[in-house]
Amino acid sequence: MAAIYPIYKGLERPLIYKGFKGKFIAWGIGSLIAGLISGGLLGALTSMYLGGIVMILVIVGGLFYTFQKQKDGLHDKTRRTGIFIHPVHLKITTHAKRQKNGI
Repeated sequence: MAAIYPIYKGLERPLIYKGFKGKFIAWGIGSLIAGLISGGLLGALTSMYLGGIVMILVIVGGLFYTFQKQKDGLHDKTRRTGIFIHPVHLKITTHAKRQKNGI
């Protein structure tokens, strides 16, 4: 009788946390850290209220940008339309010339 072992079938799927997938988890964390640092520095150098506003704007803007980029997919793809002609840079060798001439 063959033994049956459980197989984890989620290996092909990207990691998902709070709506962020794969590399966009790091982008979301990065926008949170950037907002905290920029708001903290600006709050320490100028006023606490200005620092708080900047912190909220940077965090919300970064998360919004991350959600918008996530809609394009995990891998950036260039979607170009049109007809593309690729030039051929092949050389005819002496063997091919002989076959063409019937020698």
